[in-house]
Amino acid sequence: MGKYFCCTGFLKSTWDQVCIAFWQRYPNPYSNHVLTEDIIFREVTPSNCLISRRLLTKTSRAPRWMERYLPKHMASSAYIIEDSIIDPQKRTMTTLTWNISHARLMSVEERCQYQINPEKGSWTEIKREAWISSSLYGLSRAIQEFGLARFKNSVTKTMKGFEYVLARMQGQ
Repeated sequence: MGKYFCCTGFLKSTWDQVCIAFWQRYPNPYSNHVLTEDIIFREVTPSNCLISRRLLTKTSRAPRWMERYLPKHMASSAYIIEDSIIDPQKRTMTTLTWNISHARLMSVEERCQYQINPEKGSWTEIKREAWISSSLYGLSRAIQEFGLARFKNSVTKTMKGFEYVLARMQGQ
């Protein structure tokens, strides 16, 4: 079945600023686990949407109990695919992110929708959804709980990192 997570967050910056900051998120003091980011594909559609696919390499510490079952290189790093669509007409940015490392053990898929906050037009609203699943017999529930806890912790760091980058862009 898997675990589902949903939350809404706000950045006290305009949608345009957030879209610019999105490409400058790394490095920042809250994301020192992100080692590399590589553009695999980028295209501007006839309707002026920017579509991108990136490969991110991150350090990823497995739980101690799991480390003994994984080769050393698998227990310490992970590869993530990030697709993004920026629609300047609708003023939305949608990102889809999923792990390609350790996917047989645990799958984490995230969807974020960035849009102008309807109440405060100078703020950006982020709706974040995540699906965490594992089909490892006998351990799937424990792995999903671990994944959900780690994901929730990473959301906090992600938001702090985004705020840090936005503040730097604005000279604060």
